[in-house]
Amino acid sequence: MPAWGADPQSYKVRLEGAVSKEIESTLSASSDLVTLRKSAPVSPIGLILRARGDTARLKIVLDNFGYYQSAVTATIDGVALVNADLPDQLAALPKGKDANVVVSFVPGPQYHLGKITLEGDLPEAMRAQFTLRTGQPAISANIFAAGNRLLTALQDQGYAFAKVDAPIAYELPDSRELEVSFHVTTGAIVRLGAITVTGLERTHLPAVLPKLGIHADDQYSAQALERARRALLALGIFGSVEIKLATAPDAQGRVPVTFRVTERKRHPVDLHAAYSSDLGGSAGITWSDNNLFGGAEHLDLSASIINLNGSATNGVGYDTGAKLIVPDFLSPVQTLQISLNGLKQYLIAYDQTAETAAVTLNRNLSKIWNASAGFAVTEETIIQPEEEIFFPGHTTFYYTLFAIPLSLRYDSTDLTSPLLDANHGIRAALTVTPTLSLGLPNATFVITQVRASTYLDLHKLFGTGPGRTVLALRGLYGYVEGAKDAALPLDERDIALPPDQRFYAGGSDTIRGYRFQSVGPQFSDNTPVGGVAVDAGGVELRQRVGSNYGFAVFADGGRVGDNVSPLVGQYQIGVGAGIRYYTSIGAIRADIAFPVDRRSSSDDRLEVYIGLGQAF
Repeated sequence: MPAWGADPQSYKVRLEGAVSKEIESTLSASSDLVTLRKSAPVSPIGLILRARGDTARLKIVLDNFGYYQSAVTATIDGVALVNADLPDQLAALPKGKDANVVVSFVPGPQYHLGKITLEGDLPEAMRAQFTLRTGQPAISANIFAAGNRLLTALQDQGYAFAKVDAPIAYELPDSRELEVSFHVTTGAIVRLGAITVTGLERTHLPAVLPKLGIHADDQYSAQALERARRALLALGIFGSVEIKLATAPDAQGRVPVTFRVTERKRHPVDLHAAYSSDLGGSAGITWSDNNLFGGAEHLDLSASIINLNGSATNGVGYDTGAKLIVPDFLSPVQTLQISLNGLKQYLIAYDQTAETAAVTLNRNLSKIWNASAGFAVTEETIIQPEEEIFFPGHTTFYYTLFAIPLSLRYDSTDLTSPLLDANHGIRAALTVTPTLSLGLPNATFVITQVRASTYLDLHKLFGTGPGRTVLALRGLYGYVEGAKDAALPLDERDIALPPDQRFYAGGSDTIRGYRFQSVGPQFSDNTPVGGVAVDAGGVELRQRVGSNYGFAVFADGGRVGDNVSPLVGQYQIGVGAGIRYYTSIGAIRADIAFPVDRRSSSDDRLEVYIGLGQAF
């Protein structure tokens, strides 16, 4: 038979049937014809076998959604798969001609749940934790999930050795119902016994135990154990953390628990790079010590070259730093951070050379609330030639800044979202920074900023998978109080406020499509002046395509000025789109953005942004 030894047969495939977008997406993801079309070429016989496999596979998918009377058929070039001549017909196709595969499905009526039985020794008080109800669609995933949720609820109430067996289902074709039975064995309520941690090498045990948040003789709770496991991972020194329970409680009704940890490589070296057409390219290296003294202390030493050939820059600069993080400082919920930074940058707004020393105390108020307070000292030199208009004979200014940054942060984007790619929840931060500036002239001022972003998972609306269609929104409002009192009364510009302490907009962090710092008041040569107030916002629709790819469309807008009232003044709008490649920690991003109202003297026709992680 020539079809057995034929060359690979290229083909096109189409799925046909009246089902919801969610089911259609699941069918497509389950189809070998779809997923293997490009990556795994097949011979004519292989194509027929692949189509036969899909008819059985997609029938199971429809069954899982409660369509037990469904039918799935497939044809190739209009010929049924059982036709004995089909292999030779495919082998006779001209080279390069695609075969057309059509998979048709008729779902039929959807079954619903009938009688639901819970057998065994389940306490009456726990029956309310069972979420299945008669009359609900008979969707397999929901049925199994209900059993898993019941098991988790039992374990959280101390039934460490509870079992919920896989459901037994009975199909009733006449009434189109599915009867479901679960058998539950609860066992006894137990308490935690001895808690041990194994696998420690450099790490000291006293640095680990307070992070667990559990103690011997506490009532057993699977949720509490999982929180303890995550807390150990959050230290950043362990590559893996596993929980091992004893197989049975001891005579006192307690169950020993062991956390098996594997320590990470102590001295990782990270390389990073980014590019935007306004700020140019940047590249750097970070050397870390993940466990400096054996108590999960974290030291970072970093150095970067910045502003390589950017349209909003005037030269190459550097950004160097050292940061030490000390966990459990005076309290298990507090972290001390000490940092030293050196920065040199040549921007269109100003040239800056600065050295900063800072100390910050962070405190976790709850799972989603965090507060911090710190003290920072900065010695800096600022060159802004246009300032000579206001200070004759002076274009270089020297400042010593004493700042007390205070912040309150909220984050409900939990651990189910990648660190750099949140897909649901809210992030918000309020920062208030009283500052004393010693320079020309001296000034005392308070900088207040509010930032917020929210992420809406639209997968149900669009019929895609969870986290695949996300609408992201962000907003920024900031203002400065106090510096205006010391400003020279020339055009009401706040010259007393050092240029690097003023607000600017434009660039990836605020308004894509406009050069970094370019939005707002300008000197006569289009150099940005900066302002005492800013408000900006953006909206972005993110869509994943396949397993690793995606795209985004977005619009940003904002303004900078002297009026602290939001939504007042000249707004600049930027729009654009980009592509994404998704990794385990977030997306590699490439965006292109355009100014809607281009000012020919100071705005480029477009801006390009490339980096790791979403824009916000």
